[in-house]
Amino acid sequence: MKNLPQSNYASALQTVKDLKTKFGNNWAAINPDNAARMATQNRFKTGLDIAKYTAAIMRQDMADYDADASQYTQSLGCWHGFVAQQKMIAVKKHHKTTSKRYLYLSGWMVAALRSEFGPLPDQSMHEKTAVPALIAEIYDFLRQADAIELNDLFRRQANGEDVQNEIDNFETHIVPIIADIDAGFGNEEATYLLAKKMIQAGACAIQIENQVSDAKQCGHQDGKVTVPHEDFIAKLNAVRYAFLELGVDDGVIVARTDSEGAGLTQKLPVSKEPGDLASKYLAFVDAEEVTMDDVKEDEVLLKRDGKLVRPIRLPNGLYKFKDGSNIDRVVLDCITSLQNGADLLWIETPTPNVKQIAHMVNRVKEVVPNAKLVYNNSPSFNWTLNFRNQVFEEMLAEGENMTAYDRNNLMCAEYDGTELCHRADQKIKTFQIDGAREAGIFHHLITLPTYHTTALHMNDLTEGYFGKDGMLAYVRDVQRQEIRKGVACVKHQRMAGSDLGDDHKSFFAGDKALKAGGEKNTSNQFEAKNNEIKVKKKLSVVA
Repeated sequence: MKNLPQSNYASALQTVKDLKTKFGNNWAAINPDNAARMATQNRFKTGLDIAKYTAAIMRQDMADYDADASQYTQSLGCWHGFVAQQKMIAVKKHHKTTSKRYLYLSGWMVAALRSEFGPLPDQSMHEKTAVPALIAEIYDFLRQADAIELNDLFRRQANGEDVQNEIDNFETHIVPIIADIDAGFGNEEATYLLAKKMIQAGACAIQIENQVSDAKQCGHQDGKVTVPHEDFIAKLNAVRYAFLELGVDDGVIVARTDSEGAGLTQKLPVSKEPGDLASKYLAFVDAEEVTMDDVKEDEVLLKRDGKLVRPIRLPNGLYKFKDGSNIDRVVLDCITSLQNGADLLWIETPTPNVKQIAHMVNRVKEVVPNAKLVYNNSPSFNWTLNFRNQVFEEMLAEGENMTAYDRNNLMCAEYDGTELCHRADQKIKTFQIDGAREAGIFHHLITLPTYHTTALHMNDLTEGYFGKDGMLAYVRDVQRQEIRKGVACVKHQRMAGSDLGDDHKSFFAGDKALKAGGEKNTSNQFEAKNNEIKVKKKLSVVA
């Protein structure tokens, strides 16, 4: 994902030169080269600049996927700007390009980690403003990553290195973000207002779900309540209007359905003629045939197939869907969303099973052939157990003798080196490739990876640091690994912008600038060239 042609340095340089001519001696201290360099290091001036740039990328990626299903995209959920920054720096380092790699903003992690109320469950109880605030924070950190890397290039250029090609073809850390707006945080006007804030912060893709806003539950929990299609379509419209108002004409809407696991609806839509959308929704509502003698005062009744029926209503006023209707509801939800402004689908599933996902998506494709899915590779799934169960069934069907395995205990560590384990792990490894090819999955994401990696790494570090290893636990398992693996953050002062700030100070104050990067800066201990010299000296002595 290369930047657009790097004309901003030359144009900024000429602009400042012209301004210096206009304002004369008042601008004598302003160096056009420095000003142009700073402008280049901050290419994206606003969140809307980012949203427009990344929306175009996403649209091209969607077209690429339509032409070739191997061209799917991926992301990891990030709950802090620093996490997103380090992710994209690592992507560039290991994979040489950010192409087809996105960011995901999880409402679950906003609730659990970013709310002023403290840690909350994923039930839309956190502040609305926390979502756009996190988007803005993420892009602030990614812009800083651009500035730091470009600043290093300009420093090298000033020292005589020929890095002009790297500057001209610099690849930004700015990538698309799919941002979770939950169920819209209120009515359609509230959804529109929040969507605007998210887009202004930089979001090019907004994911919205068809649950009741004030009764929203995590997609992998029970108690989910969906809304009639008309209500959801109104919110899809609200998001589209927000994109259009702000000039992000190709903004992306991801319509999520929770119907697979939702057994309840809050209200019954009004059908105006047989077979309309409301009528199709009402057909899924569970009901029992009654006569007028069976009916109590103030009960709700429907006429269905010429008969009088009473919808099954719970004490809380919610209505129950028919058992076994969930997949049909998912398919209708998806088709309806795509026919009413959505660009991508999201289907919450109980397990990560390519065949089950494909069964639903292929039914949608019969009506909308280019239907594409965003799929949650969720940590809520026990991936090991799910895939060992799938492989157990396959091996059983192939006639394998499975008596060595306890079907009720397939997570047991003693199976880790078995054929069943190897086959299951291979299916996990190819899950994204298989899902993209067979189940229409355009985008694979993990919602909560850094929630779990933070917990895991703190568990491992504290075990050793507060135990017998003491400081060695940190040095051996953290700092030494950062050095060996070339993790830029080992020089945390630089990563926080210290070198960048030093250069800015010199622009502003010249020789009078008080800079942090002198000989007594301990970050110099991490300079690669110093380490290489020491190693070479030692090797020569040994020789």
